[in-house]
Amino acid sequence: MTDSKYFTTTKKGEIFELKAELNSDKKEKKKEAVKKVIASMTVGKDVSALFPDVVNCMQTDNLELKKLVYLYLMNYAKSQPDMAIMAVNTFVKDCEDPNPLIRALAVRTMGCIRVDKITEYLCEPLRKCLKDEDPYVRKTAAVCVAKLHDINAQLVEDQGFLDTLKDLISDSNPMVVANAVAALSEIAESHPSSNLLDLNPQSINKLLTALNECTEWGQIFILDCLANYTPKDDREAQSICERVTPRLSHANSAVVLSAVKVLMKFMEMLSKDLDYYGTLLKKLAPPLVTLLSAEPELQYVALRNINLIVQKRPEILKHEMKVFFVKYNDPIYVKLEKLDIMIRLASQANIAQVLAELKEYATEVDVDFVRKAVRAIGRCAIKVEQSAERCVSTLLDLIQTKVNYVVQEAIVVIKDIFRKYPNKYESVIATLCENLDSLDEPEARAAMIWIVGEYAERIDNADELLESFLEGFHDESTQVQLQLLTAIVKLFLKKPTETQELVQQVLSLATQDSDNPDLRDRGYIYWRLLSTDPVAAKEVVLAEKPLISEETDLIEPTLLDELICYIGTLASVYHKPPSAFVEGGRGVVHKSLPPRTASSESTESPETAPAGAPSGEQPDVIPAQGDLLGDLLNLDLGPPVSGPPLATSSVQMGAVDLLGGGLDSLMGDEPEGIGGPNFVTPPAAAVPANLGAPMGSGLSDLFDLTSGVGTLSGSYVAPKAVWLPAMKAKGLEISGTFTRQVGSISMDLQLTNKALQVMTDFAIQFNRNSFGLAPAAPLQVHAPLSPNQTVEISLPLNTVGSVMKMEPLNNLQVAVKNNIDVFYFSTLYPLHILFVEDGKMDRQMFLATWKDIPNENEAQFQIRDCPLNTEAVSSRLQSSNIFTVAKRNVEGQDMLYQSLKLTNGIWVLAELRIQPGNPNFMLSLKCRAPEVSQHVYQAYETILKN
Repeated sequence: MTDSKYFTTTKKGEIFELKAELNSDKKEKKKEAVKKVIASMTVGKDVSALFPDVVNCMQTDNLELKKLVYLYLMNYAKSQPDMAIMAVNTFVKDCEDPNPLIRALAVRTMGCIRVDKITEYLCEPLRKCLKDEDPYVRKTAAVCVAKLHDINAQLVEDQGFLDTLKDLISDSNPMVVANAVAALSEIAESHPSSNLLDLNPQSINKLLTALNECTEWGQIFILDCLANYTPKDDREAQSICERVTPRLSHANSAVVLSAVKVLMKFMEMLSKDLDYYGTLLKKLAPPLVTLLSAEPELQYVALRNINLIVQKRPEILKHEMKVFFVKYNDPIYVKLEKLDIMIRLASQANIAQVLAELKEYATEVDVDFVRKAVRAIGRCAIKVEQSAERCVSTLLDLIQTKVNYVVQEAIVVIKDIFRKYPNKYESVIATLCENLDSLDEPEARAAMIWIVGEYAERIDNADELLESFLEGFHDESTQVQLQLLTAIVKLFLKKPTETQELVQQVLSLATQDSDNPDLRDRGYIYWRLLSTDPVAAKEVVLAEKPLISEETDLIEPTLLDELICYIGTLASVYHKPPSAFVEGGRGVVHKSLPPRTASSESTESPETAPAGAPSGEQPDVIPAQGDLLGDLLNLDLGPPVSGPPLATSSVQMGAVDLLGGGLDSLMGDEPEGIGGPNFVTPPAAAVPANLGAPMGSGLSDLFDLTSGVGTLSGSYVAPKAVWLPAMKAKGLEISGTFTRQVGSISMDLQLTNKALQVMTDFAIQFNRNSFGLAPAAPLQVHAPLSPNQTVEISLPLNTVGSVMKMEPLNNLQVAVKNNIDVFYFSTLYPLHILFVEDGKMDRQMFLATWKDIPNENEAQFQIRDCPLNTEAVSSRLQSSNIFTVAKRNVEGQDMLYQSLKLTNGIWVLAELRIQPGNPNFMLSLKCRAPEVSQHVYQAYETILKN
């Protein structure tokens, strides 16, 4: 009989019987009793009263009975911690049992008992098991260290288990290596600033060797760890890719996706001219295609990941269109995802095939799918210009079917086609007007109204058509009301004599009878425009519309790069970074693709990478409002900003105690606050001599602005980079950089006209951004910009604009308008332009603030290959408003304590450790808003290395 019999009994008074059976001399009876106890526990009965009796059964050689008792123990140890201590001796004994299975079972159970009292007793057995001769025991012990770290991190560090774990990465058994990597990764995730996985070419080589012999889950741990490594050059990246490629043919889809993640990340470092690059692209397609023959749930996960891959590197799957064709029995979520990818892969070569397929889908029975298919035809028309004609005729055929929802979707997409190709397909308007009566969805009604208003001069009865909508004005949705108001005003401006009554009627409905503020505001604006200046009204309302872009639903490039680093995880399914959906104290690390190496950069076109952009490509899409813009940055100096610290360069602090007296000694009794013989005041060399700014002590103010000399802060200015290539802006090329001088920030622009026509009427606007950067004056281009002419402009900026937290923090999205069109681009500004001149903290305040900011907000970085000495470093940083508050020498190391303040009032405190003769500096940053630390570190790097 099976063990199910233990779950069928419902006797009362069972506890006493079980107690007697547990204390029986017969082994079989004992085992039966423990099984009954476990069954009762499983169905939710409280059998904690039997704790001592069950623990007595631990002393047995029977492995099955031992497992059952351990299971009971794990469940009840938390509620009976005092009793659980009774079991410790047995654990210790079992950890020395000759049978490796029992040793591993003991150490595994110890890790699962989350009771502080017991934890310290586990250290000795765990230490033995980590060095056990049997690999099965070692691999179990490795995972136990991660569990113990979760219960008591300090204990694990004090006992030296982390060093033992690092040694296990060199173990001869691949499973032990995989579990050691998994445990270290888990620990490192909760402590992003620690340098646990110190990856170097030697350790990477060991991991790659173990990769071939691991179990599938072991391979995933190792591949995920490899994905966090940044190779030193393209040769190392290629060699790792070559050794990871065989994993693409693994049967487990998780292994395949982890391998794809590593390859996608390291391909960033390979030159596109390499033969190997082409080979790798070809090798990536088959495994992704194979994933689509799995069950629907796996297909969906694969498709969400493929969606990201296709946006980053469409060339991988450009010949595989057919696998994304929808099957009749695909669930709707798979169908919709396949459609999306089909459109992303659509090109001139395959558009005929795609359109035939989409037309077929538009006759299906699933309404949501049909809608998406009709919309997809419109997106194809906008994406592949040569197919527009064919797409429009396909849409007209669909309109003739008279299926309500098909007609409505078709009208919505035809509106976009009109916007993309003006004066080309307006002949179809008559057909659209025939279907006016059948429209009942707000989006379709609004689209139709827009078409009637926009092309009123071509439609004889436009006024009648719009009047028919006006009858039920108050029952319409806001979207339709707004569109109707604009359309009637357009009609009035085109045919003023015939429609005066109509326009008065709609303006009065919008302003007097409506309680919607948007509608009222728009109504009043039109009313005032029409009554004061009809010519201006014409210019505003009938202005030329900007053409719509081919892909409005692309993920913003910086976010896409981050999501590529999370392929095969939940982030890649949600298409959101982990910080958007992971809660709790765990540090969510922001990842980004490695920068292209010098050899691969040389083969790129000059427009790909501007100075200072962290990823290979310049972000150039302004996303739809609200889709990926996070909450407003907490710009308060009050309590610490809650939120995980950002990724830091993993650098461990040395043995010097920075807070236990070391920093306190800065607060000595001497008048200058010089504590101890090693303390030196910073030099007075921060201001160039020719500026004649007198310096008192090293701690006096940077500039003597009262002396009447207009001093310039020598803040570092990056060379101009191309922000908007001429290709993307109809001949207008914009290069630029940012500067800060005497407290004012400016954007130095260079506009070049590479088109054949004169450019005039320039204007500029910034999207909301993390620090409220905004133009302080209009963009002044005094003369028309002739073809092949270049003009240099300095645009003053202020920081009083609207604030919205961006990703990354220093992302600035810009719109520039001229007489031709509106162009969008996005650039990253260096944070040091926001360092203000009064960023020097006094020492008392520095010490108090350093201690007050929680330790988890501290981020540590290493600045490599900087040839400057301490004096030069201090001087150079001071010229960019990073002020040295104090300086000490500890055991031959110079310690600079520095402060800086951002324009929004956030203070950042720094400790810079410089070992004379060593070009690598250690930088510790503390700040109430840890999000800025990574960018402050980048500012240090930029200033010191240029």
